Amino acid sequence: MTPAHDRRLRVPDSELTWRFSRSSGPGGQHVNTTDTKAELLWDVRASDVLDDVQKAHVLAALSTRVTDGVVRVVSSQYASQHRNREAAKSRLEELVAAALVPRRKRRATKPTRGSQERRLAAKKLRSDVKSGRQRRWD
Repeated sequence: MTPAHDRRLRVPDSELTWRFSRSSGPGGQHVNTTDTKAELLWDVRASDVLDDVQKAHVLAALSTRVTDGVVRVVSSQYASQHRNREAAKSRLEELVAAALVPRRKRRATKPTRGSQERRLAAKKLRSDVKSGRQRRWD
């Protein structure tokens, strides 16, 4: 197992809500008759797995996937509902684990003399190109 799997948060099945629908993914004619697309919903605010600080981190990091405190993950890449369920749950656990990793603060540094000179040289070159395009009325 990789280290990411060891740190992955396990969300209890009792906190998960599933919805299934017909998928446009692989499966041929079979796809038109069975509900293979899996949609996983997890209410972060009502979860007992995370403390309040962790909930805030998860909600902030996954804000594009959250509606009213509920994280939504959809999987329709497989022709089997079972495999889509596994994929959705695995993706949710990966997202939550990534959201809980503390972000390093950026340490401000000064630009080097070389980088400043290269920047100014590039600006001068660009200025020369543009001034060469101007029509002069002498």
